[in-house]
Amino acid sequence: MKFRALVLGGLVAASTLAGTVTSPASAASYNGSCGSGYRVIDSAAVGSNATMFLTYNNGWNCLVTIRNTKGTAHHMGAYLKRSSVESWQVKNEGNFTHFAGPIYLQAAGSCIDWAGADGTAYNAKYRTHCG
Repeated sequence: MKFRALVLGGLVAASTLAGTVTSPASAASYNGSCGSGYRVIDSAAVGSNATMFLTYNNGWNCLVTIRNTKGTAHHMGAYLKRSSVESWQVKNEGNFTHFAGPIYLQAAGSCIDWAGADGTAYNAKYRTHCG
């Protein structure tokens, strides 16, 4: 099957007879920054240029927000809390060239909220991974 690929604003659009499929040109991958024993249990895009990775190890959650490519330092953040608590219990935010975090929270038996920021992009997940 023949197809054409066109890169537009960080996305690859592949055109085939069946239609057009769009996917990130170079999505971030988990960089292992939480340490050994932590495994990725969830992830979510933060805008079109970063991904937040939630990892877990023996009752501890770890979160890191990673840009697709290193670049000039700009605002990034990683935020974690138990869902029963009103404000972020653990956060790491500032101007970074590649990633924010890792941050850790012991939350066995609780639901957690987690969020990431990259420039003006923000994404949050609420009441997840309960137990």
